[in-house]
This record gives sequence, structure tokens and C-alpha cells, in this order.
Amino acid sequence: MTVTLHFHGAAGTVTGSCYRIVHPGGQFLVDCGLFQGNKSVRDLNLKPTPFDPKTIDFLLLTHAHIDHAGLLPKLYREGWRGPMWMTGPTSGLLEYLLPDGAGIQESEAERETKKRSRRGDEPVEPLYAMEDAEEALKHRQTCKYGEWIEPAPGVRARYWNAGHIIGSASIEVEVQDGNGKPIRLMFSGDIGPDEKVFYNEPEGPSGFDYILSESTYGGREREDYTLVQRREALKDEINTALARGGNLVIPTFAVERSQELLHDIGYLIKTGEIDPQLVFLDSPLASKVTGVYRKYAKMFDDVELGADELFNDPRFRIIEAVEESKAINTIRGGAIIMSASGMCDAGRIKHHLRNNLIRSNATVLFVGYQAPGTLGHVILSGAREARIHGTLVPIRATIRSMGNYSAHADHSELMEWIRERLPAHGAIFLTHGEDEERGALRSALMATGVAGDQVILPQLDDYFELTATGVAGKARPAIQRIDPVQVHSDWHNAFSDFTIRLSQRLQAGSAEEKLAVMRALQKELDALGAAPTPPHVATPITPVESQSVDE
Repeated sequence: MTVTLHFHGAAGTVTGSCYRIVHPGGQFLVDCGLFQGNKSVRDLNLKPTPFDPKTIDFLLLTHAHIDHAGLLPKLYREGWRGPMWMTGPTSGLLEYLLPDGAGIQESEAERETKKRSRRGDEPVEPLYAMEDAEEALKHRQTCKYGEWIEPAPGVRARYWNAGHIIGSASIEVEVQDGNGKPIRLMFSGDIGPDEKVFYNEPEGPSGFDYILSESTYGGREREDYTLVQRREALKDEINTALARGGNLVIPTFAVERSQELLHDIGYLIKTGEIDPQLVFLDSPLASKVTGVYRKYAKMFDDVELGADELFNDPRFRIIEAVEESKAINTIRGGAIIMSASGMCDAGRIKHHLRNNLIRSNATVLFVGYQAPGTLGHVILSGAREARIHGTLVPIRATIRSMGNYSAHADHSELMEWIRERLPAHGAIFLTHGEDEERGALRSALMATGVAGDQVILPQLDDYFELTATGVAGKARPAIQRIDPVQVHSDWHNAFSDFTIRLSQRLQAGSAEEKLAVMRALQKELDALGAAPTPPHVATPITPVESQSVDE
């Protein structure tokens, strides 16, 4: 029997990381992440798991980010009870991240159920519940960087620092084929950039049969910078934003990005280079995660604040209570407001955007990747309006972005990481990236002499038969879980864009022009066979009903 490698996520997208390895002794997973992005992509979370979870022997987790770990409770909801291997800091983060994810799923299901009940539709079940997250947490197993573990007969693995977030890892795996010969694989996880506050540069050995590398920024170069230059850039953004008289809103991720920003802002306040009135971190999850960072502070590099100063400036307000969060919206200027989620597709950040986007003196600063279809991507793309909580919100605020807070390696750094892992005797699989980014990285690798048939761009649910000498076969399920065209921009995005453009057009014209636009659209609908709205017929009110209403 050979070894097969299955790509159940992060294939043509940057979310939903999940790889399944089937070998003569059983099968296991590397990561099991949540899909994020447009509605068609998010709906993948609701579809049946493309394998039977009960057949999985164990799972290796690269790091705690939700796009790598967010579907773990779903596995346990479906009956899996196997162990999950991870580093100690990753285990500490999951303590909070999985229950937080369950709370979001329950809240979203409750909100959708209320909508449906008004229409007389059936209620919605959450993707998973708090009890599923709690069950998952019972099965954590921890390991150290650089030490071999043997999670099952015929399989051993070793974790290496990936430099992405606290506890993140690239995972070296050896799995025996049917002849007892080991096949060596390296799963990159997410690779961090060279310049970060908290972590060393990525590590790992060289010489594998197969390398699986992320490609989030496979085609993009960031301007070279030092940590000093990064803080200088942040200082300029903050001072310029506050000089406008409004607030500075920063959508941020609860894990790592929030902590890096708090560190740099605290340092700039200490040195007198910025002078905000207050700095809010409005995220219960980020508050808990910051506690994990304090616990592992001795692991950090390049930290220029003492243990007592780290995350503890007197102007910092780390918010958990809902009422305190609502109170922030009464502040009209002088504050820095950081809130999750980083892509603006959930959480308290939506409320802060709704209250600040309409203000011409406010600034929104993006410091991370915005997946296509997310609210953050819409705002950053230059839209004049955005739909938030069902309402079109005009965008009058200044929109800015900084790429030097990314937790992902850029093109050159990914190329360096791959070169240091070579040779790859079998193939290099490029994952966790959009097709344009993967294509750019593939072209660059081929330019260095790597054969084109050795650099593979798998699509969702593709699987490959692996041998020690190379890929022996490839297959794809007859029925795909999603049309690849819908990954980047689906009909929901198109509909939202259409309604926003229509609203803008109607606002700009006179009454006669508005009627003309709508009549033209009505003609198009008639031509498409859309039935007109039936005329309204008033419902008679009996005297008894009328009296009741008057009362």
C-alpha cells in the first residue's frame, strides 16, 4: 500500500487548512481550520466533512490560528476522540480560542434562528457548541521543538519554530509506506517574516521527499524594514491620524497582532513619540490571549519593555464587558481603538467601524491580510459604502494600511525558507495561497532550476499517491464541494456591490433621474422573466380590531 496526501483546505485559498495522510497503518490529519472569506467559502464549514472523522488516528496542529484550528470542535461533535499534538503555547491559546469560536457559532445560530422564525422557517443548529470545544480541549498533547514524537506506529514527527505566532510550528513527518520505507514530508504551517518583535526566524532541517509550503504572499514583496523602522512608520500613522481630530480604528487579530501593537504603542508612549488619550483593546479573547503572552514572555526576543511594562501602560484599557465596549462609541476623537476580528467579518470591530467610518476626521488602519469577500477587503479596496449589520454605511474616514505587521513571510522570505528545506526529491506543493500568489511562487522556483512538474498547485480535495521517488498518481473527486470560480468573488459579493452602486446612483440624481434608472432596471427584469410585484391590497380592519389598536 502506498501513502496518499489529501488537500481538504487551504488549496487555492488562505483559509481552512487541512491535510489528510493515509498510510498502511492508518490515517492522520495536519490541521483542521475554519474557512473564511465570502459566503460561498464560509458555507464549506457547513458541508459534510469530506472524510469520516472516526477513522482518524491523531492530528498534528501547526498553530492556534482559527484558519488552522477552527474546525477541531466539529470533529469532536462528529464523534472523533483522538489526540491532538501541539506545542505548549499553542495548547495555552486553544484554551481560549476554541470556546470563543464555539460562542461565536452559537450566537450566529441564535441570530439566524430569530430571523428564520419571523419567516416561519426551521431553526438553525450551530456548527458546533461549547460542549464540543470543551471535549476537544480534553485531548491536547504537547511536545517541544526539535524533539521526535511517535503518535502512532509507522509515523513520527518533529516540530520546528515557524516564527509566525507564539507556539507556531513547521512539522517534519516521517511515515512508512507499504514496504516499510520512510517518506519524509515537511508541512510549513504559516511562516513568519524575518523582522518580528517576539520570535526567532523560522527553523528546520533540509532534504525531504515532499515539501508543503504556504504561499499567502507568494507574489508580493514588502519593503525591507527593521523593527526601528516599523515603529517609526507606526508613529507617523498614529500622529497623522490623531492630528485629524478623530479616532484611529485598527482592526486586529486577537492572537499576536494585538500583542505586537500593544508592545510597540507602549514603547512609543514611553519614549514620548506619540500621545494618545486612551488606547483600547476591545476584545475579550485578545484580553485572555494577552495573558498567555505574559506567561510565555521569557520566550520573546527583541522586547524593549520590561515584564512590568509589557501590555501594562496606564493609558491601556483592555475591554471585556459589553457595556464598556459600547461606551467607547461615545468617544469622538483622540483614542486608538483596536478590536477583532482582523478581517472585520465578525466581532466588536463592526460596531466601531459603523460609528467611525462615517466621520471624515477618523482613520481606519489595516495591519493584516484581508481575504476576498470580507468586510475588511471591501473597505480597503476603496469602496464608498459598506454594508454593516444590514445597513449601508458611507465611508468618509481615511483608510490606511501597513504591511510590515504581517505575520506572514513575503515572496523572498518564502523562497529562502523553501531553499533551506531543499532538496525535495518528490515534489513541492504550494498551498495556503490564492492562485495568483501560488503561480508567482511557482514561477520563481522554476527560475531557480526546480522542474515545473515538481511544483504542484493542488485544488480543494485533490489527492496524490506518494512514493519515496515521486508522485505516482493524482485524483480529484467527481463532485467538488465548491466551484473554484466562487472562491474569490461569489454572487453574494456581486449582489452587495450591485446594491451599493445602485444606492449611490439613486442618491446622486433628481427624482426624475431616479425613476428613469428604476424603470430601465424594471425593463431588464421583465426581459429576464422576473414576475412583477403583485399590487398591494388593503386588509379591512374590523371595528373590534380598530378599537384594540387605538387602545
